[in-house]
Amino acid sequence: MRLREYSENTPKPMVPIGHRPIVWNLMKYYAHFGHKEFILCLGHNAHVIKDYFINYNECLSNDFVLESGKTELIKTDIHDWKITFADTGLNSNIGMRLRAVEKYLDDLAPDDLFMANYADGLSDAPLDKMLDFFKASDKIACFLCVKPQQTFHYVRLNDDGSVQSIQDTTNTGLTVNGGFFIFKKRIFDYIKDGEELVHEPFERLIAENQLMAYQYEGFWKCMDTFKDKQNFDELFTSGECPWAVWDET
Repeated sequence: MRLREYSENTPKPMVPIGHRPIVWNLMKYYAHFGHKEFILCLGHNAHVIKDYFINYNECLSNDFVLESGKTELIKTDIHDWKITFADTGLNSNIGMRLRAVEKYLDDLAPDDLFMANYADGLSDAPLDKMLDFFKASDKIACFLCVKPQQTFHYVRLNDDGSVQSIQDTTNTGLTVNGGFFIFKKRIFDYIKDGEELVHEPFERLIAENQLMAYQYEGFWKCMDTFKDKQNFDELFTSGECPWAVWDET
């Protein structure tokens, strides 16, 4: 709803940053760390995402040679990706979408890992280090923990309602869920029908000391509003794209 100024017909993961949508940038991030099997949990305007990948144009983001009317790519993006397109319902929440694709993880043992993402934010967080951190914990779930990007004020009150302090959120030490998750497959034992992921299931994990947070203070940015879209575009135009870790090699 907050991106309606951009388009009512474009799913948020398909909002473009430069030549490619945010979901492509996110998938490139995972592929950079060697994770190239994806399950897209589709809902609103699923056909837009399906059409994009079915008619994928490698030439938009890769160098190529045009000779005698034929193109020859110098490099490719997604030739070694495996993408499963799964319709998970128009009104499903995150927990319901995960439950809907559990069947595609049948080859995983209960303690095997998979990753999940809200697909509306980008980061240059070191995924390999986050994975090592999670594996060493031997817990069931982990998420990226970041500083909030919103510019609102955090207010502390005394019992009588008088203001004790007021601070910008960036100076409070508060952190938020960054939307990058790592789970053991047994996470599905904690998600009941209709439940949102970070409400009841995470409360159960917390009660059993099974939830970890990987704190990261580097680049993280979410696309929630049209202003966020403009900020991403400005970064792309300036050539400063911290999330494009694949361009560092």
